[in-house]
Amino acid sequence: MSTTSPLDGLRFAFGTLTVIPVRVTRWDREAARGGMLCAPLAGLAVGAAAAGLGLLLLFLGAGAPLAAVATVAVPAALTRGLHLDGLADTADGLGSGKPAEDALRIMKQSDIGPFGVITLVLALLAQAAALAQAYDASWARGACAAVVSATVARLAMTLAARAGVPAARPEGLGAAVAGVVPLRGAAVAAVAVTGTATAAGALFGPYDVIRAVLAVVLALAAAEALLRHCTRRLGGVTGDVFGGLAETAATTALVVLSLG
Repeated sequence: MSTTSPLDGLRFAFGTLTVIPVRVTRWDREAARGGMLCAPLAGLAVGAAAAGLGLLLLFLGAGAPLAAVATVAVPAALTRGLHLDGLADTADGLGSGKPAEDALRIMKQSDIGPFGVITLVLALLAQAAALAQAYDASWARGACAAVVSATVARLAMTLAARAGVPAARPEGLGAAVAGVVPLRGAAVAAVAVTGTATAAGALFGPYDVIRAVLAVVLALAAAEALLRHCTRRLGGVTGDVFGGLAETAATTALVVLSLG
């Protein structure tokens, strides 16, 4: 019986959730389990890259809106837009009001329908506006918001891959990772990310500690609500649903972090 090393999980996480050139050496359930547990680390790397570009533009004299747009663009580029595409496809499938089989067929089509376009535009506008507000407060708050939101977005994927959540299709990324994460592992990941976000908020003051905790909790709550709706309507999760969950969590976290 083969064993899985931590590196297998990291390769799986970065190789499937980002375009960072990492060779995925294993594609079995054990590697998928490690990969989904490591998903927040991939989010941390994506968020750091996004914050880096935003800060570079700020230091070069660009305003907060342009820095915010650039920060939003980095995760899209580092995922080839797959999470945004998943959000749009999920919106089209759910918005169609059709039975699960037809909704899944709509989600698999290459084009984007009206529900998808509207959801995509509103999500990107909300993310950019929230980041602009955070950058306006200070460059550090904007950078922190970028990192926290990207990390929480991938944590939502970890929790969606927990035991008991079925796959809607027998093939694809959703089937490969559905149900692979033990409940205890999902809980540990959630506590670790929440603790890290809390520590980051503590750098700015007591109110920011509360805001950081609320950002994580409400982001995960929004993603969980969408997950439950998808499992009821579609019978389980797909790769598109995972992308939709990530973008839902990221948008919610950014909005909460921009308040106050």
